[in-house]
Amino acid sequence: MRRPAIVGRLLLLAVTALTLFAMAVALAPRQSAASSSTDSSLLYTVAGGYDPLAWIHGSDRFSGGATVVVKDSRGRHSLVADFAASADPAVSFDGENALFAGKQKPQDRWQIWEISLAGGKPRRITSCVDDCIRSFYLPENRIVYAKKVDGRFVVEAATLVDGKATAPVVRLTYGPGNSLPTDVLRDGRILFEATFPFGSSSDPSATPELYTVYSDGSGVESYRCDHGKARHAGKQMSSGDVVFASESGLARFTSALAKEAAIAAPAGEYAGDLAETAAGDWLVSWRPDTRSRFQLMLWTDRVGRTLLSAHQGALRPVVVEPNANVIQPTPIVARTAPKRHPSALHDWSYANLLCLNAYTSKYKFAAGSIHSVRLYARDDAGQAKLLGTAPVETDGSFFLQVPADQPLQFELVDGSGKTLKREAGWFWIRRGEQRVCVGCHAGPETAPENAVPMILQRSTTPADMTGATDQHPSGGH
Repeated sequence: MRRPAIVGRLLLLAVTALTLFAMAVALAPRQSAASSSTDSSLLYTVAGGYDPLAWIHGSDRFSGGATVVVKDSRGRHSLVADFAASADPAVSFDGENALFAGKQKPQDRWQIWEISLAGGKPRRITSCVDDCIRSFYLPENRIVYAKKVDGRFVVEAATLVDGKATAPVVRLTYGPGNSLPTDVLRDGRILFEATFPFGSSSDPSATPELYTVYSDGSGVESYRCDHGKARHAGKQMSSGDVVFASESGLARFTSALAKEAAIAAPAGEYAGDLAETAAGDWLVSWRPDTRSRFQLMLWTDRVGRTLLSAHQGALRPVVVEPNANVIQPTPIVARTAPKRHPSALHDWSYANLLCLNAYTSKYKFAAGSIHSVRLYARDDAGQAKLLGTAPVETDGSFFLQVPADQPLQFELVDGSGKTLKREAGWFWIRRGEQRVCVGCHAGPETAPENAVPMILQRSTTPADMTGATDQHPSGGH
């Protein structure tokens, strides 16, 4: 009769022992793993002159030339030794191929190339009239990259067929400024950098900011709405956080916070484009001051990795070039492909936009103060032109039919026609997109109220803002 109790105690002791063993393994020092974390194969770029923010003005980031280097069991060697320049390495999901931007001759334009990491000749992917740079792999044999059009960079996605970028080629960004992809997130969205206010590259006060867009160009939005210090060169880490370079060093976006969180990194300047090793360490391009060159360092401190303390830890040199910058670390490893994003765009020449509640915003509006919404586009000279005015219901809802694939801007006005708030930058809606916004600048973390908006109770036909001016001057009250 006592045997079950004895067996139960023995099982309890066994489980306790296994739990203590697991805790000991988890808390054990990882010095051996950190020491070996740089032994795996790695791509990086060595550049003479490097300006990480030159893209803001459509300029070349590599004024002194650049070369992608392979660090593997054979030592260090150029990825494509006979090229005049190469940069922006990206490894395929199976770890077997790499994309890069390259010039065969100094006078060439940057083009996107692909090469087998096992060896072989590079294959030119694009045939751009001007520069094509900064490419990444997408699911379903597609790629995304930046293409210079009329002097500014736009983001495109293309399908690879027989080693070439072919139709359908889809333009993803329609803002008036420059845009550059920085990563493909695990949920399928493309992380890219542009200026804030969005598309205002001619504004001397404009700063780099991070945005996301789906692979068909729909759903563009700021990653976070707490616009402030410059943020650029963002990468998603294994934790799901997006880590990026900022004026203060390094910072991150995490799903738990609506604002950026500072990272207590060692003092200095960071180029961004971090990479994470199998051991959980970070490879960072760092320099102590603006007079120095960026060098590739390994941040091995465990507390620094988990970001739970202000303890800075240590940076260990991995690759140091006294007269050049070492940037863009890219481990050669297989990884899980991001989620595929099935497009829901319709074959329309316009788009529909429903705002559930314009009062849901980081800006404070008095109840009942928002009377109408004005919509602007840009004319051929780049100046704002009014497309029309539509009513805003008392619950803050409005429903518009808008032009697609061009820069747009909202303005909220009161009953006397006085501006309450006007967007500083621009946004766009893709052809055939039906977009629902929680509010005006509400932030991507805000959930909608479970209610039917009053504008749809009044009519399910959107106000036509595709060209006529002031079609609804009477407002919505």
